Amino acid sequence: MAAAEGACLNHVSRESLDIKRLAKFYQEIFGFEQVESPTFVFDTIWLKIPPSFYLHLIERNPENRLPEGPWSAASAVKDPSHLPRGHHICFSVANFDSFIQTLKEKGIETHHRTTPNGKTRQVFFFDPDGNGLEVASREDPQQ
Repeated sequence: MAAAEGACLNHVSRESLDIKRLAKFYQEIFGFEQVESPTFVFDTIWLKIPPSFYLHLIERNPENRLPEGPWSAASAVKDPSHLPRGHHICFSVANFDSFIQTLKEKGIETHHRTTPNGKTRQVFFFDPDGNGLEVASREDPQQ
C-alpha cells in the first residue's frame, strides 16, 4: 500500500530569470491563464490550464547553483531530438497539426516522431528557458 492516499499532481514549477517572458510563452503556446498567487519574498506567476493543472513560475534565486534548463548545464544540449529520453513535460492537444504550424510560425525548433505503435504523434521542443516540452496528438478532444 502506498504511503499517500488519493495522490494527484498539484503543480509543476519552473525557476526563471524572466518569469514574465516565460508566462507569456506558456499563455500563447498552451493557453494557460494567470491565477492569483500568494505574496512571497520573491516574484511568482501562477498559471493554470482548466480544470486543474498548475504551472508555478518562480523568480530565480541568484545564489542558486542549479542549472536553469537542460541546455544551460555543464553538458549543453540544445537539440530537441534528445528530449524523448530527457526531462520534459508533456501536454496533449486535439489540434496537433495546427499546433505544429503555430510552432513553425513562431520559429520554434522542433523534433517530430510517432510512438512505436503508430497511435500517437509527438513533437518535442524547448521553452525560452530551455525546459523540455512534448506535445502529443489526441484524437478525442474530450480526453
